[in-house]
Order: sequence, then C-alpha cells, then structure tokens
Amino acid sequence: QVQLVESGGGLVQSGDSLRLACAASGRTFSNDRMGWFRQAPGKEREFVAAISLIDSNTRYADSVKGRFTISRDNAKNTLYLQMNSLKPEDTAVYYCAAKKGGSIRYDYWGQGTQVTVSS
Repeated sequence: QVQLVESGGGLVQSGDSLRLACAASGRTFSNDRMGWFRQAPGKEREFVAAISLIDSNTRYADSVKGRFTISRDNAKNTLYLQMNSLKPEDTAVYYCAAKKGGSIRYDYWGQGTQVTVSS
C-alpha cells in the first residue's frame, strides 16, 4: 500500500502562485508514475500533470502548460506542483495520485487539498 498526503492549498488571488506538496509513504518503490488531478464543483475530475518516476518525463494538460510545473524530490518521497499565474478557473480540489508499475490506471489517491483563486 501507498499513502499520499497533500498539502499547500489555500485561498489566493488571480495571478498569485502556490506550491502543492504530496508526501508519499509505504511501498513507494513499486510506483512508476505520479500525477496531479483536480475536481471543480459540479465537474468531473480532470488530469493536470504527471511525471514518470523512471525517466522524469513530464506531461501537462493544455490548460496549465507554461503555468504549472510538476517535480519530485526522491530523497523526501515528495511530489510537488508549482502553480504560477493562477486563474479563477484553477479553483478546485487538487489530488495527488500514484500508479504502480504495470497498472493502466492510478492505484493510489490522496485526500485532496482545496485551491481557491479569487478574481
């Protein structure tokens, strides 16, 4: 099992920055990819960004490209999401997720952290 705990959410103004963190514990060595997803009120959960734990290759949703950066600190077993130039439409609960090697979908999810961007 892998446990994921997000932190860093909050209330900010349009144009501000935030950095989310996701601390992973447990059998983290079995994971090959981690990602961030978000869910706004009344909407389905959507992909934000992901990073390969094998070669650090990253992928982003078009809506956040150039503004968000996903990274990881292996020594701390922590995943980050640096969010710059935040917009009101970025308001959502942000979830961290991890995928086991060989899985076709994400296996583990955090509890989420709220990000609210006021205009």
